[in-house]
Amino acid sequence: MALLLDEIALATARLAEAGVESPRADAELIAAHVHKVKRGELHLVPDSAFDAQFWADIGRRANREPLQHITGRAYFRYLDLDVGPGVFVPRPETEVLAGWAIDRLREMDVANPVAVDLGTGSAAIALSLAQEVPRATVHAVEADPLARSWAERNITRYVDSYTAGRVLLHAGDFVAGSLAELDSLAGSVDLVVTNPPYIPVGSVVAPEAAEYDPPAALWSGADGLDAIRAVERVARWLLRPDGLLAVEHSDLQGTDVYWVFNEQAGWRDTRNHKDLTGRDRFVTATWPGIAA
Repeated sequence: MALLLDEIALATARLAEAGVESPRADAELIAAHVHKVKRGELHLVPDSAFDAQFWADIGRRANREPLQHITGRAYFRYLDLDVGPGVFVPRPETEVLAGWAIDRLREMDVANPVAVDLGTGSAAIALSLAQEVPRATVHAVEADPLARSWAERNITRYVDSYTAGRVLLHAGDFVAGSLAELDSLAGSVDLVVTNPPYIPVGSVVAPEAAEYDPPAALWSGADGLDAIRAVERVARWLLRPDGLLAVEHSDLQGTDVYWVFNEQAGWRDTRNHKDLTGRDRFVTATWPGIAA
């Protein structure tokens, strides 16, 4: 027991020196993963059970490989998702976006609301909507075949739970306008939600993102808004009159994204929303069904 706790202390110092933001938490989560216990049960691991794989995994984290790639797990709201190379690791701030979408779907005076998640990645948002709004059907769209395989894996994991048959995965590139699989939904969708790529090309980002997240999930033109402009076009095509949109952006893009969905473009009720740190994080808008 004492051995593992001592090793965790040493690992914490190593991760801190490597620039990891949460060195103690990451060291404990890696230890729990390696020893197949809960984080709160680490003190129960006997010295004789210490596994040297712990230090191999600490080395990977010190090299700034994402914790989620090492453990193979990402937690998002009430979901336990499979993640790894080739798929964007869902971030905690996106849970606020998903929460807003869930609340709006619950409030709708619609028997069986339909939502579309553009660029679903691991299917974190799509599965959350389906799990927490049992009457909703969610169409999850992903262009990249590798990322789509992770989404399919997670959707399959939950097929026997609340989401059975209500998360439908589609191959499609909303940025390039290749969305033939969604033709039947045009003008009928109640809500479009997305965490698109929004980082300006050339920006400096953390090694975990720059080296391990798929480039297509990060970069979006010189100002970072190329994908969001594509979302504007696709959402107006998909949404029914008075349908809702929610789109995530960086904490520096709130004003710029707000004006992508302005009244002159036909939108109304456009709003900025903050994340749990009080920073601008996503914009919502209503599509009245008639362009200005």
